[in-house]
Amino acid sequence: MAAKVKVMGISGSYGNDSNNTKLVKLGLEILSNLGAETHFWDLNEKPLPLVGEEGCWENENVKDFQNLATEVNAYLLSSPEYHGCMSGVMKNQLDWIYSKHVSGKAFGLMSTLGGQSNSNTLNQMRIAVRWIHGWAIPEQIAVPNIKTAFNEDGMLQDEKLIERLENTMQSLFDTALMLEK
Repeated sequence: MAAKVKVMGISGSYGNDSNNTKLVKLGLEILSNLGAETHFWDLNEKPLPLVGEEGCWENENVKDFQNLATEVNAYLLSSPEYHGCMSGVMKNQLDWIYSKHVSGKAFGLMSTLGGQSNSNTLNQMRIAVRWIHGWAIPEQIAVPNIKTAFNEDGMLQDEKLIERLENTMQSLFDTALMLEK
């Protein structure tokens, strides 16, 4: 039986209109067109408590999140950069998954910034992924000037960013297949 790519998309922002969610959904659409089965974790429908909150360990959304993390073989993450760091929303989601859920699986990393492009958030996510024994692919995307990056149809306006997104999704797809062997 041929290996199947199953991807979990995780946005470091709340809201389906957030630019990070738009970016994740664009990536998931490309992956779906490549033949992947895609899943977007919607924090509005299934919010995750803060790690360590009273009762958090019995939370049904946490169990569902961890079960989905176990079932897929690839992840697509996008976080805004706040004060040179990944968002607290992204960090909390990463704190709910452990090596038993993600060890040896592929991760694609993306970030959005209000100003110029840099790699701070991407580097932080790469470190977190390494600590949970995931494999971050070498390709990554930092979308600068995020307030003007999308057109009214929700598509990236910069052709080079679109091409980079497509190439990154192809790499994530290929890496997930390679790691399944």
